[in-house]
Amino acid sequence: MKLLRVGTAGAERPALLDAEGVLRDLGGVVPDIDGELLADDAALGRVRAAAESGELPVLDADGLRVGPPVARIGKVVCIGLNYHDHAAETGAEPPSEPVVFFKAADTVVGPDDTVLVPRTSVKTDWEVELAIVIGRTARYLESHEEALAHVAGYAVAHDVSEREFQIERGGTWDKGKNCETFNPLGPWLVTADEVADPQALGLKLWVNGELKQNGSTADQIFPVAEVVRYVSQFMTLYPGDVINTGTPAGVAMGQPEPKPYLRAGDVVELEIEGLGRQRQELKDA
Repeated sequence: MKLLRVGTAGAERPALLDAEGVLRDLGGVVPDIDGELLADDAALGRVRAAAESGELPVLDADGLRVGPPVARIGKVVCIGLNYHDHAAETGAEPPSEPVVFFKAADTVVGPDDTVLVPRTSVKTDWEVELAIVIGRTARYLESHEEALAHVAGYAVAHDVSEREFQIERGGTWDKGKNCETFNPLGPWLVTADEVADPQALGLKLWVNGELKQNGSTADQIFPVAEVVRYVSQFMTLYPGDVINTGTPAGVAMGQPEPKPYLRAGDVVELEIEGLGRQRQELKDA
């Protein structure tokens, strides 16, 4: 299923995109798309039955804002340097264990919402990423099979980053990763049963129409199953939590000088095969 949330920010309603690409209203079936729904097999069963019935009300998608596909996200866990080609372009050795950092849940915005360039920023960068959405409480998982059984689905994430804040201003990466609007998510949560192989997805990103990133999740150093298993050794993952799994080569930081960092007025578009497409215009904060 392709689940999404539509409407003004803070007042989104649940919806789905049916097999014919028609937007359908789920408001009469479930109150929202969140961790509580994703952990409830009976509720998800009702959603599937409603989708298959073909009787859900049609929504007019024209001009309708798409919000983040998951409400009330508890935490956003991020994996750094998780593509061989991205590690190479930044001059970093491939890590022996996943590099883990966090984004605050309030960085998450809709897939087409405005991205704000922080005040004093000179190195705002782009990163297309595969996001994992957790569907079952996960702690101390032992196998890749068990890890995948805890995944509700997948989405497109844009891990916007300010490199000067991240790398040159001391401390951890948090200052460069948690600026307002720095995690567009969506458009859809595609349930795991519709993603045959999360390690065979193409990722692309364009800036002002120019292709900048063109990679595949096959190049991940730590695949989806290992990321979920690994993270569960250090923290409990709850339904509705999100894991951003890293970005392929092609970010601004890896380009020759002068590096083409983002500025107000730039337009970024990104997509992952089968998971949908995002578009953001950048404005000054």
